[in-house]
Amino acid sequence: MSWSGSGVGSKIFRPYVADILANTTAIDLDGTDTINVALYNDTTTPNQDVTSALSAYNAATSQWVVANEVTSSTTGWPAGGNPLVSPVVNSSTAGVVFFDATDTSSTTSTATIANAVGCLVYDNTIATPVAKQGICFNYFGGANSVTNGTFTVVWSANGVMRFTL
Repeated sequence: MSWSGSGVGSKIFRPYVADILANTTAIDLDGTDTINVALYNDTTTPNQDVTSALSAYNAATSQWVVANEVTSSTTGWPAGGNPLVSPVVNSSTAGVVFFDATDTSSTTSTATIANAVGCLVYDNTIATPVAKQGICFNYFGGANSVTNGTFTVVWSANGVMRFTL
């Protein structure tokens, strides 16, 4: 089953939250860690309940392998994705904590990207409990492409991910 056919949408990885609460990992979302955004095609069927190891970018036997990744056929969106710019954790609204960043764009205005259906947001800095651990995945609502232009992931007004408490 494909990403769009699964009805999964956008989710936070359950092991990511568990690893933070159990102090298994020390992900710094708005500090020193580099958080990357990798694009994926409709071959991927995300699952928020996989293990930490299977949430990781390019983990063997996971959905986030390079074979399912969408990269620019020219330049601008490399394998492994582009880093988030100006990441911030915001808790100024009562009952809500969210993680946000500036919209993520290809690094050139001549990118050619075909059929990006969603993305994996992962920590490209940490090594424990696993390297390149997935934080969340975001579904774009269908295939998105650009030819000789700028590909931009426009983050929701609610952020890259959001906790309502």
